Amino acid sequence: MSRSPGHLDQATHGASRARGPRYNDARLLQVATILAVFGVWEAVARLGWVDPLFVAPPSAVVRALGAIGPAALSALADTLGKTALAYGLAVAIGVPLGLLVGSVRLVHDVVHPFVVALYGTPKILVLPWIVLVLGFGTAPAVFYGAIHGLFPIMILVIGGVRDVDRAMITVARAYGARPWQIYWKVILPACVPSVVASLRLGLVFSLLGVLIVETFAGVRGMGYLMSAYANGFQAAHLFAATALVSAASIAIVLALDRLNERLSHWRG
Repeated sequence: MSRSPGHLDQATHGASRARGPRYNDARLLQVATILAVFGVWEAVARLGWVDPLFVAPPSAVVRALGAIGPAALSALADTLGKTALAYGLAVAIGVPLGLLVGSVRLVHDVVHPFVVALYGTPKILVLPWIVLVLGFGTAPAVFYGAIHGLFPIMILVIGGVRDVDRAMITVARAYGARPWQIYWKVILPACVPSVVASLRLGLVFSLLGVLIVETFAGVRGMGYLMSAYANGFQAAHLFAATALVSAASIAIVLALDRLNERLSHWRG
């Protein structure tokens, strides 16, 4: 006998309450672990077991964060702006191409080996050519970041499309679904997890590409700032700048996780 929506809501609510204590315990354990790591780090640095020239204690990193605040936030905004452009290009190109290559067998057989080969090629090899052609500034950082993010996105989207249950597509065709309806009603909902995973990975790779150009090509941004701190042996400032970049990246990835949760009802 089927259950009414009210019974289902009560069951869901009861399951959520049952998971509550375990969830809270996990959060407390995570916080305690982080505090323990910082405590050990501070103690090791204070006791002189590591060279403070290379490893600054967390207390020094916090003070450095306050000292570099305005300059670091300006550089971070510059880096994130270039990353947004690079990431937008990678998504706009990578997702449609991934859907095309993954869904058309002939295109997949011809193109996929080249995609895999290019994905496995170290992108740092083309950086000097990009700088040579595009010069110094925003353009090489955006272009290189887009290349870095493009291939992970394509690989994951292609895999997600290829993993769609072919029986679902056959049934949709049997009921007279048109190609665009098959894409919208069957393929896209089924490969949402792969697409969102590709978006998370593509973001990290795009940010990495932009930071690489800023670091090695002397382009303004967080990469350039971190390189300057490293060359000046300013460990606390370097750790503080690294923490800012990491926090921004984690926040954006968590936002994409929330997007995945919102799209979960679409894929069923």
